[in-house]
Amino acid sequence: MKIKTLHMAALATSAACLLLGGCSSLGAKSWDRDLMARRSMQPVTHPLIAGADDHIYFSKEGASGGRSFDGGGCGCN
Repeated sequence: MKIKTLHMAALATSAACLLLGGCSSLGAKSWDRDLMARRSMQPVTHPLIAGADDHIYFSKEGASGGRSFDGGGCGCN
């Protein structure tokens, strides 16, 4: 019984170390930030084109509430 408890404690400790170790390397390294700051890497490279795309998308999806809205375009949720 004591050995089983020790094995379970060791297993729990190992699992905790593995899970917490996965969060230690979040974020971009300093030498990668220059690549991600390029205009071609931005989500919206051309604001006018993005605005036109949003207008068309919301016009087509007006009855469903659009991209991130709850409910429909008729006012019912």
